[in-house]
Amino acid sequence: MVTQLKLGDIAADVTLKDIKNVHLSVYPPTGRVRISAPKRMCLDTIRVFAISKLGWIKQQQRKLREQERETPREYLDRESHYVWGKRYLLSLVDQDVEPKVVLRHSKMVLRSGSTSHDARQAIIAQWYRDQIKGAVPDLIAKWEPIIGVKVNRIFVQKMKTKWGSCNPASQSIRLNTDLAKKSRECLEYILVHEMVHLLERRHNERFRGFMDRFMPHWRAHRDELNRTPLNHETWSY
Repeated sequence: MVTQLKLGDIAADVTLKDIKNVHLSVYPPTGRVRISAPKRMCLDTIRVFAISKLGWIKQQQRKLREQERETPREYLDRESHYVWGKRYLLSLVDQDVEPKVVLRHSKMVLRSGSTSHDARQAIIAQWYRDQIKGAVPDLIAKWEPIIGVKVNRIFVQKMKTKWGSCNPASQSIRLNTDLAKKSRECLEYILVHEMVHLLERRHNERFRGFMDRFMPHWRAHRDELNRTPLNHETWSY
């Protein structure tokens, strides 16, 4: 059951769950606020918590309003696509060949036996997924001994509201396919972020302390990610 909490001109959707801590998130494109709280917590306590975070909420909503948003792709010739932070122009080669994507200078060459939008989208989406899968093993090998954790499994998929997520119980990490459109440093930052969650689940001082120790310039990478065209990002406290 969802209860709406009014915080001046801001409305927050509150959901009580079987969890231990309060989670506060701001979602695009309008800056919708959602709070997940323990079942035992009363609404007045949740309200006090939310009021204490009003400055943070408004800051994230302002970022959402200011950010450039990536327009939907149509998969047409000479359309812009991004790979590891660099812009490429799509070049279509419609032949009866095995589907393939190749980067040549400033072009993303798509060889496909189909001219349909959905087929082209699926081929490129799988190619982006493969880029992430190819880049991640070396990064994990680099960061596991530094952070002192073990990652059992990596999942790469299209995610609507997050760049990544972590399941400490199974020691697994999920990464958003769209990270292949950002710089490699952004991918590394998100991976380290999720690996640190294997040490600390919450975004608290302890978590930030770990990030400062392992990746001193992580805020710069976060800001770079936030400056690039936005698809479906959310901020969580």
